Amino acid sequence: MKTNVAVFYGCRSVEHEVSIISAVQAMRAIDKEKYDITPVYVTKEGEMFTGDALFTIEEYRNLPELLKKCKKVNFARENGKVLMKSEANSLFSKNKPVEINVAFPIVHGTNCEDGTLQGLFEFLGLPYVGCDIISSAVGMDKAVFKDVLKNAGLPVLDCVEIRAREYFANKQEIAEKILNKIGLPLIIKPVNLGSSVGISKVNTREELDEAITLAFSFADRILAEHAVTAIREINCSVLGDADSCEASVCEEPFMNDEILSYEDKYMSNSKGGQSKGMASLGRKIPADISDAKAEEIRSLACAIFKALGCCGVVRIDFIIDTLTDTVYANEINTIPGSLAFYLWEATDVPYQQLCDKLIDLAFRRQRSRENLTFTIETNILSGVSFGTKGAKGAKL
Repeated sequence: MKTNVAVFYGCRSVEHEVSIISAVQAMRAIDKEKYDITPVYVTKEGEMFTGDALFTIEEYRNLPELLKKCKKVNFARENGKVLMKSEANSLFSKNKPVEINVAFPIVHGTNCEDGTLQGLFEFLGLPYVGCDIISSAVGMDKAVFKDVLKNAGLPVLDCVEIRAREYFANKQEIAEKILNKIGLPLIIKPVNLGSSVGISKVNTREELDEAITLAFSFADRILAEHAVTAIREINCSVLGDADSCEASVCEEPFMNDEILSYEDKYMSNSKGGQSKGMASLGRKIPADISDAKAEEIRSLACAIFKALGCCGVVRIDFIIDTLTDTVYANEINTIPGSLAFYLWEATDVPYQQLCDKLIDLAFRRQRSRENLTFTIETNILSGVSFGTKGAKGAKL
């Protein structure tokens, strides 16, 4: 009997379309001999749909027509099983609930990759691929991520965190604080977004307000950090869990500007406007760096993975200040675009095998958690009585 894998993707995120590309790629790669695949497309309004048409990337060009071919679904736990139910189910419906054995979230950005969707799986008691709630949330919040790494003695750039209400109430004071602590040039970025959305480089004081205002259009907390001018960006993926993990080969992405943009990441090598997600990015694999520097980055990547308590596959983006040859961790993607399969294929792990490993890790974590105690037997309710006066008259 095959394992039924529900692939969740889309969601209420500015990276919605990127998630679709990543998910369809993965659903094509998962071993059909071992697994039944159930696509679960989550719309930007948070509604969930399934249907065979969801396997075909071209269908997403017309979402209203696509959803007409699909069934709206929800999930519930009954008798120790997690069931996917069609909302059209009725006493006489032919749509029987489908048992889901494991969830495979392939989502990017806020409201999904940040622990939100993982919380649903935890609530249902459903095994799921990837990082748990805490590591997902920490990985998404760039300010908290930096604090965790600093506490672990791992290298990150200093930053100033700014809140929207604070900034717009006193722009001048906050601008002075940023310039005095960080200096120019600097980078402004939303705290909790990926895919380079809302990020700007600021070279002059006059550019600062525009960059901050742009970032605040995507998040109510932003960061200002020093912009390394003599920069090389190097990325590395990690696969495993907090007990045992391995790092992939390193890559160096090609930039068309001073910052690796959304277009660089997802459209740079696409033809006719057809993106292949992160697989579209121009890159050098393996990165043209010394063996010693590659090993330093791979070692740092595993240390960061363990510091956050990650599970599954992540991609960690580093920067090298070439003037000092210093490596800094820039950010982590707890569900990387295209699941970083291109890095693992270059590390002799084919995409299908990568998906197998991720599903195995999900079940391994679930088995460990089943050995934990989540409830205790007590008789505390036997002594509780509110009487006729409601809570005010309760006696314990």
